[in-house]
Amino acid sequence: MSSVKVAVRVRPFNSREKGKKSVCIISMTGCTTTIANPKERSEKGKEAPKSFNFDYSYWSHSTPSDPNYASQRKVYDDIGKEMLEHAFEGYNVCIFAYGQTGSGKSYTMMGKQEPTQEGIIPMLCEDLFNRISDNTNNNSTTTYSVEVSYMEIYCERVRDLLNPKNNKNLRVREHPLLGPYVEDLSKLAVMSYNDISDLMNEGNKARTVASTNMNETSSRSHAVFTIIFTQKRYDRQTDLTTEKVSKISLVDLAGSERADATGAKGTRLKEGANINKSLTTLGKVISALAEVSSKKKKRTDFIPYRDSVLTWLLKENLGGNSKTAMVAALSPADINYDETLSTLRYADRAKSIMCKAVINEDPNAKLIRDLKEEVNRLRDLLKAEGIFIDNLNVSNSNLGGRKMSTQMEQEAVEQLKANEKLIAELNETWEQKLQKTDAIRQQREEMLAEMGVAIREDGNTVGVFSPKNTPHLVNLNEDALMSECLLYYIKNGTTRVGLSSAKVPQDIQLSGTSIQQQHCLFDNTDDSVLIMPISPECLCYVNGKLVEEPVELYSGYRVILGKFHVFRFNHPKQVRQQKCLKSPTIESPSKEPVDWFFAQNELLLKEGINMKEEMEQRLLALEAQMKKEKEEADQLLEQQRLDYESKLQALQKQMDTHTMLTASSPPATEGDDKLERWCWGEHEYQLAAWAIRKWKYYRFTSIRDDLWGNAIHLKEANAVSVELKKKVEFQFVLLTDTLYSPLPVELLSEKDNKDIGQRPFPRTVVAVEVQDKKNGATHYWSIEKLKQRLEMMREMYDNHSDGGDGLPITPESNGTLENAMTCRDPFYDRFPWFRLVGRSFVYLSNLLVPISLVQKVAIVNERGDVQGYLRISIQHISPEDQAMDKSSGRKQSAVANITFNDKEYFNTKVTGNMKRSPTGMSQTALSSEELRIVEGQRENSDHDLLEHCKDDTENLKENGADLYETFVEPPEHMKIGSKMCFRVTVLQGMGISSEYADIFCQFNLLHGHEAFVTEPVRNTGNSGPPLGFYFVQDIQVTVTKAFVDYVRTQPIMFEVFGHYQAHPLHSQSQELTRLRPAKRSFPSSLPLARPVPSPKQLGPCVSLPCSTSHLHSKHDILLWIEICELAPSGEYIPCVVDHPNKSPPGSGCFMLHQGIQRRLAITIVHEPAKQLEWIGIKELVVGRIRTKLEVNEPDYELSVLSLNLLPAGYVQYPNDDRIFFRFEAAWDSSLHNSILLNRVTPYREHVYLTLSAYMEVSIH
Repeated sequence: MSSVKVAVRVRPFNSREKGKKSVCIISMTGCTTTIANPKERSEKGKEAPKSFNFDYSYWSHSTPSDPNYASQRKVYDDIGKEMLEHAFEGYNVCIFAYGQTGSGKSYTMMGKQEPTQEGIIPMLCEDLFNRISDNTNNNSTTTYSVEVSYMEIYCERVRDLLNPKNNKNLRVREHPLLGPYVEDLSKLAVMSYNDISDLMNEGNKARTVASTNMNETSSRSHAVFTIIFTQKRYDRQTDLTTEKVSKISLVDLAGSERADATGAKGTRLKEGANINKSLTTLGKVISALAEVSSKKKKRTDFIPYRDSVLTWLLKENLGGNSKTAMVAALSPADINYDETLSTLRYADRAKSIMCKAVINEDPNAKLIRDLKEEVNRLRDLLKAEGIFIDNLNVSNSNLGGRKMSTQMEQEAVEQLKANEKLIAELNETWEQKLQKTDAIRQQREEMLAEMGVAIREDGNTVGVFSPKNTPHLVNLNEDALMSECLLYYIKNGTTRVGLSSAKVPQDIQLSGTSIQQQHCLFDNTDDSVLIMPISPECLCYVNGKLVEEPVELYSGYRVILGKFHVFRFNHPKQVRQQKCLKSPTIESPSKEPVDWFFAQNELLLKEGINMKEEMEQRLLALEAQMKKEKEEADQLLEQQRLDYESKLQALQKQMDTHTMLTASSPPATEGDDKLERWCWGEHEYQLAAWAIRKWKYYRFTSIRDDLWGNAIHLKEANAVSVELKKKVEFQFVLLTDTLYSPLPVELLSEKDNKDIGQRPFPRTVVAVEVQDKKNGATHYWSIEKLKQRLEMMREMYDNHSDGGDGLPITPESNGTLENAMTCRDPFYDRFPWFRLVGRSFVYLSNLLVPISLVQKVAIVNERGDVQGYLRISIQHISPEDQAMDKSSGRKQSAVANITFNDKEYFNTKVTGNMKRSPTGMSQTALSSEELRIVEGQRENSDHDLLEHCKDDTENLKENGADLYETFVEPPEHMKIGSKMCFRVTVLQGMGISSEYADIFCQFNLLHGHEAFVTEPVRNTGNSGPPLGFYFVQDIQVTVTKAFVDYVRTQPIMFEVFGHYQAHPLHSQSQELTRLRPAKRSFPSSLPLARPVPSPKQLGPCVSLPCSTSHLHSKHDILLWIEICELAPSGEYIPCVVDHPNKSPPGSGCFMLHQGIQRRLAITIVHEPAKQLEWIGIKELVVGRIRTKLEVNEPDYELSVLSLNLLPAGYVQYPNDDRIFFRFEAAWDSSLHNSILLNRVTPYREHVYLTLSAYMEVSIH
């Protein structure tokens, strides 16, 4: 086993970094590379630099005169020679370079075509043939053969760069013996280094042709150059020929980049996403392999090779049968700190990977034998099915011409053809491979000649050269390695340029969306070349100017055809004449090199676009806007602080006055109390009527009847589910209609649907919660639906009992996704692909000013939990802004026209049919029906409350005309009857859990207009970047009084949906529900605390230690504690207990209400035992009221309360033989004098108390 060799290399500053006066943050000492954080330079608490150790650290930041400078030869001697030696030994070898765009990885791998500037690949290939030549002269018994292939991975698609006929995307397949390979990839035989060099250039030309046609560049794709090196040695003693085959993979990865740094949009953004996807997958694979090597992860764990084509093809090179080396290219500039640190961490993980490389000796013989056996097996299988295979042709048997209908037969035929292809390729002789290579070369030259690409006059080889007399066009590309690779001759007479599909044959064939059938003509007469577009639609530019009439071309002119094809015109005769006359070239450019960037900048300047000035102006505008918003935010924060301080002072003054009045007033007598109790005034009667009307709609009595009357149905459904092993549980749940969690229509009865617009309070209904643990879904059924489904459950159970053919009942087959989606099984329900994540609400009051406002609002789910945040922008749009947006070509949805009818709107608002705002009130008025008097938090006096109730009741009795008449005039820009347009922009989503994928958002106005929906966005979880929706919707409305009122009082509702991938119930899907815990398996409880001392005892309570020397018997006791509250019916009902997610059994939190009488009910449960008898309870003590689980303070008498006990006794439950002893006690929490029990508990805070019961037990 050997680890991956990792080397890092830092390059010098480029022109961009020098222009920004960048500082070097990389330092190297031996094999250690150190990076400093430039953001910490100005701070006192400076962060320590990060250091990494690698096999090699190459310092190429200085000049070659520096003794520490690492040249190209130095890098090759350390890495290339070692890998070449391994190749001669028979090992597989892989060298790949990684780094951000422009970090120097292509220079390290390929280099430049200059002396001492060659990269690892050219030097390795040249050294390979030199050693072959030396070994051949010294040892005649060994023969060598070299084959090469060159492919490109672009957007997860594979293309062959050496065979012009393979212009389609190739398939990647995996063979059990060969591993992953590319089907139909050309392997060409070479005899010398010049052959390899020519094939590299031809492959680069093929990439250049593809990039010109498809608007791609080299930085958008990965290139893999593979050398198959075979050594055959003849052993005269044994008369056997042995082979060693080495596979040398040389990989040039695409540059890693960030979308915000490059400004990528549209197709470029998609290309960058595919690049980052493959590089991210490569990082995951490297991390997983590093964990396997360090024994932090099992070898059987999943490694995501197939998540990307790149990692799939490099599967053997990463942790497999290969000697692998990695070169990480670094940028020394401080502006690239994040990318450089990411590259160093990437390389640091890679050095931990262990590879098991073996010598590949004589693989063909065994491989051909195995393939032939597999072919014979497949032929026998197909022959048994009546299908005969002869020379890769399928023929039917005499079974009436039966077609291959089954998928198994089709797969067998396809696999048989693939195996026979491999056998033919392995049996191919060396001479046949040379003939195949020569045939493909001729086809490639013919295709290039048809496209108008220049070839040498002898017609044998294609190369880059400069003709001596003929004028020609040379291509320019964004990638320097692809520039000046293609030459197009301008022949004497007329040269036609256009598409290959044109009716008239074109001399120069181009392709692309902006190239017409017949695009333009080049007229070469008397050494003068003119360019003439065929029609005005044919875009032709010369030196950045649009050509409308014939223009004469001079050597050095820049010619752009369409939008993506950039060329430089060269005229050799013209250049020689100008040299003789010593006259400068007409419109010759400056000293700046004439490349692709020069031509593009020239085009932008001629069109009046100065990118640098425009960016500077935008930057200054953004800085001014940010400064202004910061000042406004500071002012608003200061104003809020002053308002809160004034409110606190007023409350403190009010409290002091109330305390003084209470202390000075005499206590009331018993007789006076009776007179005040029965002599109510108008105020008391109105307040009592308001309370009765409010409690009327809570329906606790009918809810209790629903629960008791249908409990037997719920119990039967759970029992049938357990018997049929459906992994579905049913339980009752109370659902309340709120704005964040509206009740579905199917859960409401006919009566509730009729008075939906007349109810002043939220509805609460009884529903059945269905927990589908098999599919990880939760549904809510009405009681009527439960009864209907129960009939079907009984029928299914009867069929199962009778042994009939029904739905399968095994745990592996029941509850499948198909049953859930089609509802063939009564236990399952349909569940949608997208589920609601939560809702958010944004008010439009900023349109009254008008100002642009960007808000960050919480996404709240139906349970009231915050699931994330949305960034929403609301702004007023003027007609000038609309015209500017249209001229700029900004992508946005069409303008939506909506209307507000005054009469319908105000009538709906009065009757209550309009949806409520998130707080149950509008921004301008508080509904008295929503007002709650909370103990200890009452702000208004009874008089204010009564006046508010009276006003609200009178307003509800009046019609909508009163609201219409009391309308307040809107601001100047919102005149009644005028047109107004405002923009709603959904910017980003943040903090949404990764269990939701493909997030999208929709929003609408609350009075019933259509919804506007964004495109789904892939969710990366909390650790990833924010979700970028960037959805723009302009809404135009005719200003009415209804619209102005809506802007002042009502919000816009935003709903966020996502594809739900995981569910917490999945972890329980393998466990069957147990109706009763077994003996000695009771749930764990909270840590034991010392007993609370009794106020009736004089001394402290002493807890005697348990002595096993006098142990008579042991008993497992289960303690069941309930806190019961007084219901309107006069009965004490247990309060709700909240069980948090993933909480241990036996834990929970009691949810209590303020100002209600309570009782503590305790039940002791154990198995029957004659030795143990409960006589009674002596005392029940409650104390130690606190907010933490630990008890650190001593006990005081005021905090300990002895409760009044009620009669205790044994309780018998039917069909249960266990012993139940139950006792109760009245508990008044106000007697503790604890502020924790006399107020509303804040969010996420818990109140703990200790309960001690002193029992009297008789042990026989």
